[in-house]
Amino acid sequence: MTMSPEFLPKKSSRTVLFVTYPDMCLLDVTGPQTVFWLASKEMTRQRVTAYDCHTISADGGLVQAAEGVQIQTRPAADFDSQPIDTVIIPGSFFIQSVLPKSDALHTWIRDVSTRARRIASVCTGSFLLAKAGLLNGKRAATHWMVCDVFQSLFPDVVVDRESLFVREGSIWTSAGVSSCIDLSLALIEEDCGRSIAMNVAQEMVVFLKRPGGQSQFSQLLKAQALEKDTFDNLHLWIMNNLDNEELTIEMLAEQACMSPRNFARVYKKTTGRSPAKAVELFRLESARRLLEDSNHNIRTIARQCGFGDEERMRTAFLRTLAIAPSEYRERFATSF
Repeated sequence: MTMSPEFLPKKSSRTVLFVTYPDMCLLDVTGPQTVFWLASKEMTRQRVTAYDCHTISADGGLVQAAEGVQIQTRPAADFDSQPIDTVIIPGSFFIQSVLPKSDALHTWIRDVSTRARRIASVCTGSFLLAKAGLLNGKRAATHWMVCDVFQSLFPDVVVDRESLFVREGSIWTSAGVSSCIDLSLALIEEDCGRSIAMNVAQEMVVFLKRPGGQSQFSQLLKAQALEKDTFDNLHLWIMNNLDNEELTIEMLAEQACMSPRNFARVYKKTTGRSPAKAVELFRLESARRLLEDSNHNIRTIARQCGFGDEERMRTAFLRTLAIAPSEYRERFATSF
């Protein structure tokens, strides 16, 4: 990615290194690159010193991503004597086969972590940070599909199976693939403030996420991942009708074109939860988003999500998330 001349950073700008290696995930690299590039444009427009971004690899030259695309890189050694602000480590779809072949990369990560202001990993890039010994005793995020593998390989790391990204001092880790956008926006917001981060998010047509804590994936996505497409249409219907407090078994069964008894049995067998529990989880997800992204009061949110009243919603939050709606909003809401 080449910056146009008007956006070239000054020598005093903060150096950001995007690390590459064979079979890394392309989006893990290009997603953060795009965010930092757009931020640099905005920073230059506002007469703030922009980032100095570089794509590097162990030896420089072309590095091929898992998707087959080749990226031109500079040798990591070019920056051995330079101050480094941020290092971003991508993940790989083949991380378990990458790990045994990346001893030199682990050594470099350990070394650069002592010189850089902060270091971040995307998706399974957390495996590389853990292999380098940077995550021992720390909480870390990674892709939800490999949490068990990660925990078995690195038992001294506390795996956060839910959060989009986690910050532990100068070390940041993020969850699956596209969370690299959320992570990068959070890094930009930390450096430049909410205004610049919001402008970047708007230009990318994405939401500006809060500093960690949101679930990696929605209940709807989770349901689709754990089952066949038997109830996809039903789940979409539920999401579109959450304001109805009386989503009964009979109503759900009718939507699924099944008898109530057979529906309840098949749904539980297929999804691992009762229809009533599923509806509650969908209501919770909708309420969480409204608490994060709207200024509606809690009573209104409870009604819109079908809980009926604040107390029923509070009980559901405490039972499932161990936090009250008011506390959840204080922790994760956007400032209005």
